[in-house]
Amino acid sequence: MAAKFGRRLRRGAATTAVAAAAMAAMTASQAPGFAVQRTDPAAEATPPPGPPIDGGSPYHTDLPPLNTPTKPGTSPDPSSGTGTGTGSPEAGIPATVLDAYKRAESHLSDAKPGCHLPWELLAAIGKVESGHANGGAVDEGGTTLRPILGPVLDGKGFALIKDTDGGKYDGDSEHDRAVGPMQFIPSTWAIWGRDGNGDGVKDPNNIYDAALSTGYYLCGVGGDLSDEAKMDLAILGYNHSTEYLKTVRTWFDYYREGTHEVPDGTGVLPKLPKSTPGAGTGGGTAKGSGGKGATSPRPSGTGSSGPGKGAGSGKGGAGGHGKSPSPSPLPPKTGHGGIEVPSKPSPEPKPPTTPPTKPPTTPPPTPGQPAGLDAVGARELTATAGAEFTARPKVKAEDKAGKPLAGVRVQYEIVGETKARFPDDATRATVVTGPDGTATAPKLRAGEQPGAFTVRATVPGQKIAAVDFAATVTARPAPTPKADALVRTGTGSLTAEAGGAFAGRIGVKATYQGKLAAGVPVTATMVAPGPGKPAENDKGPYFKAPGSTGGSTGGKGAKAGADGKGKDTAKPIRTLSGLKTDANGVLTLPEIFADGHTGTFQLRLTTADGAVLTIELTVTAPAAH
Repeated sequence: MAAKFGRRLRRGAATTAVAAAAMAAMTASQAPGFAVQRTDPAAEATPPPGPPIDGGSPYHTDLPPLNTPTKPGTSPDPSSGTGTGTGSPEAGIPATVLDAYKRAESHLSDAKPGCHLPWELLAAIGKVESGHANGGAVDEGGTTLRPILGPVLDGKGFALIKDTDGGKYDGDSEHDRAVGPMQFIPSTWAIWGRDGNGDGVKDPNNIYDAALSTGYYLCGVGGDLSDEAKMDLAILGYNHSTEYLKTVRTWFDYYREGTHEVPDGTGVLPKLPKSTPGAGTGGGTAKGSGGKGATSPRPSGTGSSGPGKGAGSGKGGAGGHGKSPSPSPLPPKTGHGGIEVPSKPSPEPKPPTTPPTKPPTTPPPTPGQPAGLDAVGARELTATAGAEFTARPKVKAEDKAGKPLAGVRVQYEIVGETKARFPDDATRATVVTGPDGTATAPKLRAGEQPGAFTVRATVPGQKIAAVDFAATVTARPAPTPKADALVRTGTGSLTAEAGGAFAGRIGVKATYQGKLAAGVPVTATMVAPGPGKPAENDKGPYFKAPGSTGGSTGGKGAKAGADGKGKDTAKPIRTLSGLKTDANGVLTLPEIFADGHTGTFQLRLTTADGAVLTIELTVTAPAAH
């Protein structure tokens, strides 16, 4: 069937009812045995809120051929011209692109098991959005050889979407454009973009990244995609068009009947639209200009051709009278039309004759048989509620000879009652072992629920003993009480003789916003008076270490000593931390002693919230006896 570009969000676009009629006319010509879409899918469906993923950019409206694709394993179709695979050319999907679709399905079967995403749905969207990355024109890592860009969304025939990425992805710093093989606009990529090939970069031009991101969107919007109504909702979210939905569903049903792999760069490209001088643009009474009929009418056309040798009934093409439109435009090179391949980069390289090497992160197709898994590193994991676990489970796959095996799919599963999750709120994650045979689980974040659980590593489909990692989540520490003011509870002067102790104990009270503050940590420091930032003093009043022996209990002329000769042997301490106010917001400081220096000194009390209280201490010479 001839190719067409569907255009949504254009001024003067056709109504949904007419679009549905156009699609019905196209599908009516297909063979009775073809497994096509359901009757009028989502006739009453409403797109989800928010901008469509592709921003309403053009898409290919080719429909599958009349014949049902040959099941894999049957005789090749000599007309395919690919030399590999079976079935019709349209059922062939480029190797790397097909691998990306299937890997996305595998990832989401673990990360979102309730979604039931079929890879054929990704293939259907990839087909209508970009023709499977322009027939599989991608490098070994899955990145398109040349950018695939939609039209400039400047409101001139399309939606008006101002720039959201500074031109990072689409090269346009004024307006957005759909980008890559799955045609994400930058604003939707910022929300749904994922790293699908494990290279640490989220690139909409990479088919592995784009396919996985599409899967996350479909699961996030539709939920359980085994429910046809929810699948329709998810597809409509990708592009707010019932015609788009029907086109995707048609390819989805076609691919479910069977597909085959073809070399990269040899996929069937959608045919460029041809001029349609006989196709009316709708409803007018003016006479059409005639012509030879429409070889590829736009689905959005609502009128009919004028008199002439058209492809409709009688002499008028499709019948009726209408205005003859301008020819359907080819995909532009300046930014206002269908899927764009810029003209400035170097010419498109010739398609390879053999499939390219898979990306480095793609597991070998037939890894060796693992004999067991061994834990690598710590098997006990701990984290505070709401925080990430610092250690990550890691295992090593080995064969019977004890040699490491690469390409083994290891599944990590969270077992037990816990709110801990892998990225994207997943309870399971699959990781492929690297060249050294090891596979490290994704980052694991603890939930707010304290307790113990298990992270279990297994090899799906293999009778190999699981490796369990014990994980514990501890409760968040209680918040530190705050204080914005400190005041002394007494009013008298504080004086001691050199070598003696200050009478009584100093008390302070902490408050926060005028209320008593209990449990507030306070630091007490003997500081040297003077300008600049206060520094700990190296002489004058001091504290003693808690529990030290000897010393006076205060009073005039009291001496501190522990050696039986009246000499103080306790080491002076001039900073005390870890002090806390009691239930009444009051702190009583330990006893303070004076060394042999006389003068005026300062005691500075501080809290973590910046409350400060400075108290003067006076040391006099001993009284004469």
